Amino acid sequence: MKLREQMPELVGATTWLNGEVTKEDLVGEKPTLIHFWSVSCHLCKEAMPDVNNFRDQFKDELNVVAVHMPRSEADTDLDTIKAVAAEHDIVQPIFVDSEMKLTDAFENQYVPAYFVFDKDGQLRHMQAGGSGMKMLEKRVNRVLDEMRNAE
Repeated sequence: MKLREQMPELVGATTWLNGEVTKEDLVGEKPTLIHFWSVSCHLCKEAMPDVNNFRDQFKDELNVVAVHMPRSEADTDLDTIKAVAAEHDIVQPIFVDSEMKLTDAFENQYVPAYFVFDKDGQLRHMQAGGSGMKMLEKRVNRVLDEMRNAE
């Protein structure tokens, strides 16, 4: 995806965990952080406390959606996904993307990967890898500040 592109429709999940959301649910009122992770990804698990802190710190101002992107056939086991999600306190909606449909729509190849959309659904920041949480936090805060200042 390129910056300023519109958020893809959230379709093609093999299942949803912790409730289902649509693009229409996310666009319009507040920015959205969509993060891709996988049960077999060590960096994803290391970064999850930071993602959860974002989620909790900005719960009234930021939508957070997790996308489980399998890296192998073993990663598609739903019981394992549920167990790892519970173990790492992933309570936000989880789009289980075992057929890689949303992964393809986002043109994403990495886990962890983070996509920040403004309240209008435009991509404002994306990054991949386990480092760079400070940069992600800066970008999330910039989008939130724009929204606050526009009100």
